[in-house]
Amino acid sequence: MKLWLCLIISVLSYVPEIECLDQIVYAINCGGEAHTDSHGIRYERDPLHGKIGIASDYGKRLLIGRVPPNDHILYQTERYHTNTFGYDIPVNADGEYVLVLKFSEVYFNAPNQKVFDVVLNGDHTIVSDLDIFEKVGRGVAHDEYIPFKISKGRLIYGSEESEIRGSKIRVEFIKGYKDNPKINAMYVMRGKVDDVPKLPPIPVEPDPIEEYKEEPEVVPKNLRPSGPKQPDPYAMDDSSVMLPVFIAIGAFIPLLFCLCKL
Repeated sequence: MKLWLCLIISVLSYVPEIECLDQIVYAINCGGEAHTDSHGIRYERDPLHGKIGIASDYGKRLLIGRVPPNDHILYQTERYHTNTFGYDIPVNADGEYVLVLKFSEVYFNAPNQKVFDVVLNGDHTIVSDLDIFEKVGRGVAHDEYIPFKISKGRLIYGSEESEIRGSKIRVEFIKGYKDNPKINAMYVMRGKVDDVPKLPPIPVEPDPIEEYKEEPEVVPKNLRPSGPKQPDPYAMDDSSVMLPVFIAIGAFIPLLFCLCKL
């Protein structure tokens, strides 16, 4: 309960503004209808509707953590496929860009159930072995921020390059050995990662063991013993206790010798 309260407070107090909405070059609500989010980004209806994969709104059964209520729909709807699938994104001008991929696990209740890769432009693995539940749990938003550059007809990702064909780049969700790849929403923006609004951090739930740890007993001052400390009778030297015994034995031996002579 405390964790969800912290999530709600952090979300309501953390809705930064995007100053350059005209820098959004592509935004879609995967598996869902058009939507304008809390930052003013306009997401178009999924262009793959009725073509590839399966659109699902199963996530509407859940309240999505880490985002304001207006943006729950972006993480409640999704598109998944039993095979690899992807989207073609029109990018014409040279410059710096950021691809933002939005995910939320709305079905599985454990990690290592849905695991997949994301590849950009056919050559660049931008997300490897993504396990949404392992990262944030069930019903919680998770975003991936992917910076890249376009220069003279080539896409540059880190130290890697690939050719852009038809003025479009492609983002693909790769079918792996665990369930089906998916995506909830995405957008591409001109600029740098620092220009992109980020999700608020996930509050850390307090450890119940630490929270209920017993405090050491404190003895009130009025119950504490007063006066000088008394000596411990058991701490006396054993030799001092036995000294009278040794003296008595020493005196008795001569007496016994004299009696025997008589």
